[in-house]
Amino acid sequence: MKRNFPKIACIAVLFFAAAALACAFEAEGLASWYGGKFQGRKTANGEIFDTNKLTAAHKSLAFGTKVKVTNTESGAAVIVRINDRGPFVENRIIDLSRAAADIIGLTARGVAKVRLEIVESALPESPFVTIQVASFGSEDNALRLKNRLAQEALSPSLETNGGFFRVLLEHIPVENVDAAKARLAALGYGNVIVRK
Repeated sequence: MKRNFPKIACIAVLFFAAAALACAFEAEGLASWYGGKFQGRKTANGEIFDTNKLTAAHKSLAFGTKVKVTNTESGAAVIVRINDRGPFVENRIIDLSRAAADIIGLTARGVAKVRLEIVESALPESPFVTIQVASFGSEDNALRLKNRLAQEALSPSLETNGGFFRVLLEHIPVENVDAAKARLAALGYGNVIVRK
């Protein structure tokens, strides 16, 4: 009879290894909070900052990482999602939204010593995107656009899926997306889709 123990053991090892990685990060230091003039502005990951949500700024953790922040004096804790960069003040390790600061009793004092623990890791975001210029039901039309973009010194590719033919610009650095969109708009293709 075929034994499945090795496969089960491998799955278990992978599961616990992933859990260990999520818990491996732990840090202690000073936390502060921000809101006020930042309310409604864009965060570093492109979201609109809302100090009433449970979010935070960290200098290096990947966007989307969920972190448990514990006030080491009171024991009060909150889980926040990293969506911004900061704090940019020496000796501070995290900047909380006001909502998160309220929960752990940080708002009135402004600064408190905290312990950070990752509860859910997020993969670093890719620095590249794909721009879908157009989608056609006809391969001939897609090829015509592909050739036109190639003549404009762009590097288009063709994706075929479910009877549709999509003309793409792949591996575009995030910082060049706006320029690429402006160039495509000038060619008559302003309604593009940016894929992450």
